[in-house]
Amino acid sequence: MEILMAFVIGILFMTATYLMLSKSLLRIIVGTGLLSHGAHLLILTMGGLKRGDAPILGGSAQSYTDPLPQALILTAIVISFGVTAFFLVLAYRSYQELGTDNVEEMRGTEKDD
Repeated sequence: MEILMAFVIGILFMTATYLMLSKSLLRIIVGTGLLSHGAHLLILTMGGLKRGDAPILGGSAQSYTDPLPQALILTAIVISFGVTAFFLVLAYRSYQELGTDNVEEMRGTEKDD
């Protein structure tokens, strides 16, 4: 299962990098979202994929699942949601002011043809 997750994480990182290198502001925002999802899966996979064990270590428990990666991911999901919402509002406002979502045109420099 970890091998499959490693491939999924690699594909997410690859797609996020491709999208973040584009000129469209919306593609950059989607790329940052995919990058955060890839990081969440990476943390979860490195924490270990175990089934059936409770995340609480009791007196009679032989094994347990580490709750720290799950808590970190939950916190990171909330933070990435807030950052994505801020990016979307910023992109909408810049589109209203400038009329484009192309990053090259937002710089205000003229191209030499």
